[in-house]
Amino acid sequence: MTKTLKVTIGAWTNGAPIPEAYAFCVPAEEGHVTMGANRSPGLRWSGAPSDTRSYVIICHDPDVPSVPDDVNKKGVTIPADLPRLHFFHWVLVDIAAAESALGEGADGDGIIARGKPPGPTDHGIRGVNDYTDWFADDAQMKGDYGGYDGPCPPWNDERLHHYHFTVYALAVPSLGLTDKFGGPDALAAMDGHILAKGAWIGTYTLNPSLRSR
Repeated sequence: MTKTLKVTIGAWTNGAPIPEAYAFCVPAEEGHVTMGANRSPGLRWSGAPSDTRSYVIICHDPDVPSVPDDVNKKGVTIPADLPRLHFFHWVLVDIAAAESALGEGADGDGIIARGKPPGPTDHGIRGVNDYTDWFADDAQMKGDYGGYDGPCPPWNDERLHHYHFTVYALAVPSLGLTDKFGGPDALAAMDGHILAKGAWIGTYTLNPSLRSR
């Protein structure tokens, strides 16, 4: 039976709006949005079983429109009841079992065109997030986006987006993931090895009508 890991992010209350400092995009008077500070939030976790061998951090947004045709288009909105997909914003695996926190900005601080390199760091192994696919056809931005890159939901989306920052305690010291791997790869590799998990949730929107509520 999977136990519960206590996860805390000090920058906002669980379930509350994510401050703009941690977002990829922020509102702008002209052009609807502009680039944000894009800092990875600081996390703390506790209550892991004594046989924990490593940790994984994954942040995902389950509220991404399944049809991108009307994303950020003037004169139309994306209805709240449109079917949704998952978008992975952060995949960090093989975090040492001795760790119980990751400092603010440790895996992302600012927007880097073409992305931060995936692979080994001093705090774990970075996977790629889904901006890798999102910018695949953008000549100036395409690349492998490793580490954390924060919220940038469509400014015309009628649904409030929820960001789940989940920490997993694992029974193995390494998932054995190499090269370029993403959220689904990490979840598949963790199957059968999860001892405990916990999450902290934040919301974010760029839709002016939702932000004013």
